Amino acid sequence: MTGWERFTDSFFNARVMAQYLPKIIEGFGLTVVLALCIIVSGLIAGIGLAVLRAMGIRPLNWLIIFVVDLFRALPPLVIIVLLFFGLPSAGMELSGFASTWLALSLVLMAFSEEIFWAGITSVPKGQWEAARSTGLGFVQTLGHVVLPQALRLTIPPLTNRTIAITKGTALASVVAVSDILGAAHSGVSHSFNPSPLTLGALAYLVLFFPVVILGRWIETRFAWKR
Repeated sequence: MTGWERFTDSFFNARVMAQYLPKIIEGFGLTVVLALCIIVSGLIAGIGLAVLRAMGIRPLNWLIIFVVDLFRALPPLVIIVLLFFGLPSAGMELSGFASTWLALSLVLMAFSEEIFWAGITSVPKGQWEAARSTGLGFVQTLGHVVLPQALRLTIPPLTNRTIAITKGTALASVVAVSDILGAAHSGVSHSFNPSPLTLGALAYLVLFFPVVILGRWIETRFAWKR
């Protein structure tokens, strides 16, 4: 057997790939659901913290900054492991899916809060003053004048950060979640052949390549016109 034949038999074994393709497809669906849950919860929490921070309550702002810096500093894998293996000691038990969802949502919340906050603070102070002079309250000014401008500014960096965080769903395999990578690892363990990893790589490419293309289009669409 030539070197090329050994390579194709190891990484592109048609029999093994056909055998484990259904498991990879199941993992693909689970990865999509997990990624959507992370995006929705992380972005909602992030913009919620940014709005609370805009209210200017100093002790609350200190708390928000501490929480945001904490989850920006911690590696996502460490958070997942702490939630999955540490919480049972405190009488709380989370599934691997829930641990990954919560951990990556907290990370996305932290980064998106900083992005939203940067967008809010980049709106000129005169916009606030002009809106308040017309009789609008703080909440109305924030919701009708400031946030629409801030959100447009934050879309390109937020898109990039969201894509980066959701690719972390591969970490779910560490806590026995049968996502794409988990299914691929299981296939390798049972078949003693790395071809399922090739299928997993292709599945990630199918999942995230269109997302990256969409992200690039969004960046171009909402970029400042020069």
